[in-house]
Amino acid sequence: MHGLINKAVQSFVCATYGRERWLRATEDAELGFAEFEAMLVYDREKSYRLLDVVCDQLNRSRDEFLEDLGTYLVSHPNMEGLRRLLRFGGVTYVEFLQSLDDLADRVKLAVSDLELPSLELQERSPTEFELHCHPGLDGYANVMIGILRAMADDYGALVILTHAGHQGGVDVISMVLVESAFAEGRHFDLGARN
Repeated sequence: MHGLINKAVQSFVCATYGRERWLRATEDAELGFAEFEAMLVYDREKSYRLLDVVCDQLNRSRDEFLEDLGTYLVSHPNMEGLRRLLRFGGVTYVEFLQSLDDLADRVKLAVSDLELPSLELQERSPTEFELHCHPGLDGYANVMIGILRAMADDYGALVILTHAGHQGGVDVISMVLVESAFAEGRHFDLGARN
């Protein structure tokens, strides 16, 4: 598994639960190290074992943990760069959703060896959408639910999100846009400030 993914988990655990929790988890998972390097690739089984250890220690399901990770990736000040990258997807939440079809390719342009599963947005009506998360990374749909929820807040949109199960090996996230301008979104400028 790519080091950037592992580093994101490490950052989330340290920022949310403390560095001691992280060190204990890496020891219990018998990794032999405590710090991930962002640009290295690690054995997938070690990454999943560490994830299971963290979830056991926190008494949380993997799905809940990964959803919280997705929220962290967008909302925590440590991750402002990712939030900005995602906000370039569009001026409105719907435009952002429509940009997700290209997310895996855009990530690959930035980090050539980072493989994310492809996403496919299906518009059922102007307010109802399905996001299909293709296989390739266990738990990716749960991370995306957290990201989608946090981005809705970022845009000021009121959205109902549910993991609608699997269809032909693809995870489906169902979204209902209740109100596109429910609250004032977080400030965002496309241009850099001096």
